[in-house]
Amino acid sequence: MFRERRQFAIVLISLVLTSCSPRDFLTRRLAADLISGSNNFKTPQRFVLKTGIVSSKDYPSPEYLVLQHHGWISANSSPCPRDLAPAPCWDLLLTPSGVDAVRATLPAEQTRTSLLSIPVAKRELVAVTGVSKEGNSGDVEFSWKWLPLNEIGEALYSGDVRYKSVVGFRNYDDGWRMIDGVPRSGQAIDEALKNAEPIP
Repeated sequence: MFRERRQFAIVLISLVLTSCSPRDFLTRRLAADLISGSNNFKTPQRFVLKTGIVSSKDYPSPEYLVLQHHGWISANSSPCPRDLAPAPCWDLLLTPSGVDAVRATLPAEQTRTSLLSIPVAKRELVAVTGVSKEGNSGDVEFSWKWLPLNEIGEALYSGDVRYKSVVGFRNYDDGWRMIDGVPRSGQAIDEALKNAEPIP
């Protein structure tokens, strides 16, 4: 009798376990997998470098000053064209070392324009620091950092700074999913990354 009950219990437990999917429970591991696998998280950060005549709205921005400090660009004052404001304007040029730094990041055909979109860093998930659930909705707090992809990225993004973000999740019939568009509750991953706060 005891043996039959034990076999029945084993069969019942195995049926329950096989009917559950890993996505049925919003765990830190599932949240980490969904966050780090999302397109928004994996998309590299790009820096758009404009050479030629630029207005004082773009120069001196902190990024351009960093590039100038590293000797990758030079800037000379220049008259503003009619369609460019506010004055003063600047003529930005890549220095020889700047040409080398840009060529190391972009294919040759993409370096012949005055608007260079340079991949500089990618995100790395550090940890899921909290999971909060209420009914079919949940919020996941996580920390992440930038990993520079090249020397320009190293100049613009510190790999030592950690950021904190919160993203919304929702439980559907096939399990938990991260909110990817306009959320009903919680925050979408793209908004969570834009609204990230440095961790002191």
